[in-house]
Amino acid sequence: MEDFQHQLFIVIGALICFSALLRCIRFMKYIFPRVWSALPQAFFRSLGEWAVVTGAGDGLGKAYSFELARRGLNIVMISRTLEKLQRVANEIEQATGQKVKVIQADFTKRSVYESIEKELEGLEIGVLVNNVGMLHNPLPCRFLNAPDVDENLINCNIISVTKMTQIILKQMELRHKGLILNMSSGLGTFPCPLYTMYSASKAFIRTFSKALQAEYKEKGIIIQVVAPYGISTPMTMHQKPGLIVKTAEEFVSESLHYVTFGDEICGCLAHELLACFRQLVPLWVLHSDRLQEVALQAFTSYLKKRWRKS
Repeated sequence: MEDFQHQLFIVIGALICFSALLRCIRFMKYIFPRVWSALPQAFFRSLGEWAVVTGAGDGLGKAYSFELARRGLNIVMISRTLEKLQRVANEIEQATGQKVKVIQADFTKRSVYESIEKELEGLEIGVLVNNVGMLHNPLPCRFLNAPDVDENLINCNIISVTKMTQIILKQMELRHKGLILNMSSGLGTFPCPLYTMYSASKAFIRTFSKALQAEYKEKGIIIQVVAPYGISTPMTMHQKPGLIVKTAEEFVSESLHYVTFGDEICGCLAHELLACFRQLVPLWVLHSDRLQEVALQAFTSYLKKRWRKS
């Protein structure tokens, strides 16, 4: 019996050490991305001539548009506000020399996809960034106290991803290459109370993306879900950047180094470390009444203090 227990403890210890080793290797990829899996300079351009970015008028969408243009792609920017799109498009063209096409579309409506598909006809699209999304409330609140925008949120956060992927994946499949980046959230990696609808919508993106990558990885198509934590954007009321909260430009520039690192990333080293720490916290702690009360009071106050004017 003692021998059995001894062997059992050895096996358990070995598994723990092996798990710790895997985590260390995972973080080494993010610390030395150019050594681990250096992307050729022409990688993104080799996928196709154009990149399509939804929610491209500001925040992460604007940052992805700029960064992909710097890497040699022409850009299709899709968003709701035409004036903002045109202004950013001019900035990109002047800064990079790449072509920029703008499409005005309100993703809270399900009627926009036929016209979007027509606008994209004839373009060789190598990259799709499904970035558009909305947050029902930037501050934590209980489900019944949240604004009644559930249908808009589902259309914007979920339907947009499936429809845009369906439109563009067809031509990627024919060419046996392409990259689809689906923006989820760290709040979608676990059932997050007080952000219930947003968390659930981002969890859908996570599951959808991973399942789709399993279907199409053998056809040369990369489908990756990006699940960041804190980014300073209009949706987050321009939280002050810091160790955890990144600017959109910082985040996008770093995250594009990791597009070959698997079907899910957090997008930057700081967020990978935060995700690792979050996984150590039992779900019953995150779901406890006490922690929810703290979030409703102290965390709300903290967020308001970190807001800054755009």
